[in-house]
Order: sequence, then C-alpha cells, then structure tokens
Amino acid sequence: MKTSKIACDLKSCFLCKLCLKEWIPAVASARKNFVVKKGDVIFNEGDPVSGVYFVYSGNVKVHKKWGEDKELIIRFVKNGSILGHRGLGGNLEYPITATALEAGIVCFFDLDFFTSTLKVNHDLTYNLLLFYADELQVSERKMRNLAHMPVKGRTGQALINLSTQFGFNADGYIDIELSRQDLASYIGATYETLFRVINELILDGTIAISGKQIKILNDQKVFQLIQDTSV
Repeated sequence: MKTSKIACDLKSCFLCKLCLKEWIPAVASARKNFVVKKGDVIFNEGDPVSGVYFVYSGNVKVHKKWGEDKELIIRFVKNGSILGHRGLGGNLEYPITATALEAGIVCFFDLDFFTSTLKVNHDLTYNLLLFYADELQVSERKMRNLAHMPVKGRTGQALINLSTQFGFNADGYIDIELSRQDLASYIGATYETLFRVINELILDGTIAISGKQIKILNDQKVFQLIQDTSV
C-alpha cells in the first residue's frame, strides 16, 4: 500500500470519535494513512499483528479461509470502522484477511500506540468492549443460520443486514457493490446455489439487479424469506 497524500480528518473514525480531545494531537502524530486499490489485501490471515486499521473511505471485506479454495466473509466494513482488532490478544496473529472492495484510504496505528490509547481513553475502551460483544452475538447468529437456515433465508437476512449497514443510493440500490461470489461467500453458499436463488427472487419481483448492485423491490417478501425459514 502507498502512503496517502490525503490525511484523515481526525474526527470520522471509531477511535477519533471516542478519544479525549487532549489525545487527538498524539493521534495525529501516530497515524499513517495508506491508499488502497480495489482488490488490495490490507493484511492476511496468519500475519503477525502489527497494529490496527480504521477505514477512512471505501468499503472492505473481512474474510476467512473456508476449505481448500473457499472463503467465508465475516463482515463488510465501511468508512469509520475498525479493522485488525480481532488479532489482539495472546496469539497476536490476524485470524482473518481484510481486502478492499473499492479504492479508498485506511488509517493505521501501530500496536504500542493503540494499546496506550486504550489505557488512556476509557470511553474508547468501554465502547470497544461493547463492539466486541456485539460482534460475538452477530457471529453466533450467523453460525446458527449457517447450520439451520436454508440459502433463501440467509439471502434475505443478508439483504436486510446490508441495507441496514450501508443504506441506499440515489437510485434505491443498496449502497455497496458486491459480486455474486462475494454475496455467496457472505451467506456461506456456493456460487451456483446463490445464482439460482437470486434469479428466483428477480423473477418473483422481490429484488432487482444492476451489475453488482441490488435493489429491494418488496420488503415484505424479503422479511417473509426469513420468517418462513427461521429456527
């Protein structure tokens, strides 16, 4: 990754919003901003933890190896969000990979500075604890759904999650561009199965597709997909 000529604004990310105002000059001195291109790997699963990243602009996917040639997308990340925090702890290896879905800018803090920041900024530390708890609950629900919910129900849940997280653009599409392979990896399905389900949802008027964008045409039908297959 190349150093960015554009510096973050020191007020948009998870860390800057929750830091003491007196700590912001230290943040400004310690930050490193990098430009990422679509497809750039920010860090790899198994790499030693060097620090923590925050997304200043662009969208990122967080994913794990799942079998020989497959991946499972854990979550999608947009501007302001934290990356690399899953590597903190005793092992100090990143347990996931982070890959840019589009061009953007990420902000990096080395591990020593981030640790010091947590010790000084109690509000940040508390909110990070809550964030970990929320992530754990989401992961547990996702594992349950992978085990018990059919692909059509998981697709409906994914559409709701993505629309809640990213909102909609001016044309009414969910405001993130995803390949069908990435969507399949997000719901834990094969490309072929997801392709068939998407076509069924298009034919019955539930969704519309334009390139890598998805528009929900009928909210009730999407919610019904989940209710019909909930456990």
